[in-house]
Amino acid sequence: MKQNKDYLITEKPSRALLIFSIPMIIGNLFQQAYTIVDSAIVGRYVGETALAAVGASYALTSIFICIAIGGGIGASVIISHHFGAHNYGRMKTCIRTALLSFLFISFILGGIGLIFSQQIMEVLNTPADAIDIAVTYLNIYFLGLPFLFMYNILSSMFNALGESRIPLYLLIFSSVLNIFLDLYIVAVLNLGVAGAAYATFIAQGISAVLSLIIFVVTLQQLQGKAEGWFSKTEFSDMSRIALPSILQQSTVSIGMMLVQSVVNSFGTQILAGFSAAMRIESLCIVPMSAIGNAMSSYTAQNIGAEKEERISQGYRAGNFMIIVIAVILCFFLEIAHKPLIALFLDNEPSAQTIVTGESYLKFIGFFFCMIGFKMAVDGVLRGAGAVKVFTIANMVNLTLRVTIAKFGAPIWGISMVWYAVPLGWLANFLISYGYYRTEKWKEAASKTVD
Repeated sequence: MKQNKDYLITEKPSRALLIFSIPMIIGNLFQQAYTIVDSAIVGRYVGETALAAVGASYALTSIFICIAIGGGIGASVIISHHFGAHNYGRMKTCIRTALLSFLFISFILGGIGLIFSQQIMEVLNTPADAIDIAVTYLNIYFLGLPFLFMYNILSSMFNALGESRIPLYLLIFSSVLNIFLDLYIVAVLNLGVAGAAYATFIAQGISAVLSLIIFVVTLQQLQGKAEGWFSKTEFSDMSRIALPSILQQSTVSIGMMLVQSVVNSFGTQILAGFSAAMRIESLCIVPMSAIGNAMSSYTAQNIGAEKEERISQGYRAGNFMIIVIAVILCFFLEIAHKPLIALFLDNEPSAQTIVTGESYLKFIGFFFCMIGFKMAVDGVLRGAGAVKVFTIANMVNLTLRVTIAKFGAPIWGISMVWYAVPLGWLANFLISYGYYRTEKWKEAASKTVD
């Protein structure tokens, strides 16, 4: 049965969000499979030093992923407004503008990354025995950055049109392909960390091209003609949302990178354990992030359709989903933290590596509801175009996490890195939710629609 394209503005809010977010959650889980598979296979077949090298790279690569995701979210908010208002011609102009703009940005960032990867790893205090391996991984990663950007921007656009299932199917395909390529290139051809990077490069490249083809076909089904390939007006509107959204999406990753420099100083073994735990955490956060992104598209479409009363209903439904997911995740981590960490380690891991990974997972599981609440309310504000407040909130989050880790860890140990995480999430939520309660975001929404 064909799904109503306007279901985000016509279906019951809880049902609409569930229909929209489930494919996003599953899809994002598969997206995380890229880095998880890389880390697990590298850790098992190459060793702890290689796992530490990939982990050291992850904090930096996450920033670029967040730029792509944040840019896509910024574009999708404007596209959702046009889609909700059935202004398909202007929507297509916006789509073209976004694709060209972010493709150009990806080439610039990829070039900068290739030139300065060595220096960045040195600044982050990457252990001496892991730095060359980390740079090798990064350089291959930067070559594939245009594919990464193209895919993430297109995924956000599919979501803006309510087509969250299509990115899911593409991610399942590319993730499975990445796993097979990883196993073959790393385990069979023995190309080590470079092989893991090449596997991701190839899988993302194929996925990006297929995504573009399918998106063009999907777009042709909507009436309306684009007015040129680039619009300054649409670019300005997107930038107003995208720049704070990029900052918001990047906050966690920037914080991770800065905190990474603290963790790196504790040595390769602790870094390897922390890297394994962070992969699991990133997987657990996926449902929360997906609900937050779903709230953005849901809010934007309902504003465009002038159905503002549905937003608060959707927000309550989103928070209920978060509570259920957070309880399940917490329970799972408390009983399964040992085998989860073991997935990333060879047959003779160090005791320090195991203790570090397990300690972080056991602690952080109790606080996933907090990041979920934060992402849901940020999603509403972002979808309404009220970007200033949640930008400030996320900067406070970043500052708290980095400050506590930077000054606390050298004195009281690596556990201070753990404690900093939920405190940052809590501060972020309180600021964003406080603004949401004032209902001033509705003023920003009216300006965005105009």
